[in-house]
Amino acid sequence: MTVSHTLPEAPAKPADAVLRPHAEDAFAAELAALAAQDDRPRPERWRLSPWAVSLYLLGGTLPDGTVISPKYVGPRRIVEVAVTTLATDRALLLLGVPGTAKTWVSEHLAAAVSGDSTLLVQGTAGTPEEAIRYGWNYAQLLAHGPSRAALVPSPVMRAMSEGLTARVEELTRIPADVQDSLITTLSEKTLPIPELGEEVQAVRGFNLIATANDRDRGVNELSSALRRRFNTVVLPLPATPEAEVDIVSRRVDQLGRSLGLPVEADGMSEIRRVVTVFRELRGGSTADGRTKLKSPSGTLSTAEAISVVTNGLALATHFGDGVLRPADVAAGVLGAVVRDPAADRVVWQEYVETVVRERDGWKDFYRACREVSA
Repeated sequence: MTVSHTLPEAPAKPADAVLRPHAEDAFAAELAALAAQDDRPRPERWRLSPWAVSLYLLGGTLPDGTVISPKYVGPRRIVEVAVTTLATDRALLLLGVPGTAKTWVSEHLAAAVSGDSTLLVQGTAGTPEEAIRYGWNYAQLLAHGPSRAALVPSPVMRAMSEGLTARVEELTRIPADVQDSLITTLSEKTLPIPELGEEVQAVRGFNLIATANDRDRGVNELSSALRRRFNTVVLPLPATPEAEVDIVSRRVDQLGRSLGLPVEADGMSEIRRVVTVFRELRGGSTADGRTKLKSPSGTLSTAEAISVVTNGLALATHFGDGVLRPADVAAGVLGAVVRDPAADRVVWQEYVETVVRERDGWKDFYRACREVSA
């Protein structure tokens, strides 16, 4: 007797049950409101016009009063150039140091343009060529030989055939020979399938967004032939403390609500403190420019600041009184700064004793830092 082991269909998950919804799901209401009031020309198969895509990323208020929350806080021109690039036949490369929101911007661009941010290739040292071109269902291949039924399309192939936006994360981590499999796709807008004597031609609406960080240059440097196929947009670190505090507070609020950790107004003082520490150590001097500092080996990015504050908020909620305090963020700051135990610990101790100790209103933070550093 044959016993069936067919798994039952998984029940559909409500949107609020997903820990981290895709951008097109999390901001579906905003995207729908933009689409309803967007009367500007749209490139073929785009869900929104380039103007509306920019508004979706930068935030604003629609004529009917609908508030569009900012997804990216930074120079407007950067977003406009990125969006315009996707409306041409050139691919987009988002470049910047770790933590400058490259992945975040790429996801929201794909969501706004195509309504689907999931056509993603995650770049690693082990990413095979099949992840970018196509693979095979080997059971079908052995049983029936090469056929369309046996072919497994990559996210890039799917985007080409459906006129959508594909994403490649951490392009410079992918081996050079695998990177170069993109050249024909981006230059000729076609993907040959020699095993079938066929090809997939990109339909209008297709484009590709890749991300890479400055710290990875030299690991798998892009060939000049591939780099020419991209328009490169550099995402900078936040220009001012106020901008960085705004970014951190917004993301912490979003993450906190999804985890059931609502941010209290009292937490803003600790967010400002974490951002100040990160910016001073990252920049090599105090905010007033009077004291030169040694910088640690880590990047101390905005993304890391968000992580430190979110973890502190969890500590305050589950092991405190719900109010974010210096003791809740001190351990996270230490972990972010001290990546190299030998060199970075000296940098941190010097900062604590020469800056934190002497700063007005930072006594509680100084004591917390001393405690976790002991």
